[in-house]
Amino acid sequence: MDSQLNQYLPVLMLLMVTSGFAVSTLIISVAAGKLGRRTKTKDIPYECGMLPEGEGNSRMCVKFYLVALLFVLFDIEVVFMYPWAVTYKKLLETDVTLALGGMLSFMFILVVGYVYALKKRAFDWKS
Repeated sequence: MDSQLNQYLPVLMLLMVTSGFAVSTLIISVAAGKLGRRTKTKDIPYECGMLPEGEGNSRMCVKFYLVALLFVLFDIEVVFMYPWAVTYKKLLETDVTLALGGMLSFMFILVVGYVYALKKRAFDWKS
């Protein structure tokens, strides 16, 4: 029992060192920040050497987020299909319904998502 606890000692030491490093870095950063002089020029946002124009927080169109979600949807399709295609022969030897059923159900869900995106006009950039 005692030897098992000794195996966790390096992990505990690593946890203490990393926590100590994080806390000390934050404390040094705050202390060094208090020492520096702040001016109005230093407090304005930096935009490639140009004076900032307009509001800093502009609103983004919802289309960008919708396209990102569609990318994730189709990216997951590829992530799922590649290992399935690699192990397809082995799956056919063990269970044919499992091999085809899993992919067909996944493709059905994917097509439903694609049709939903088409109905919501997610691919139409004009609107």
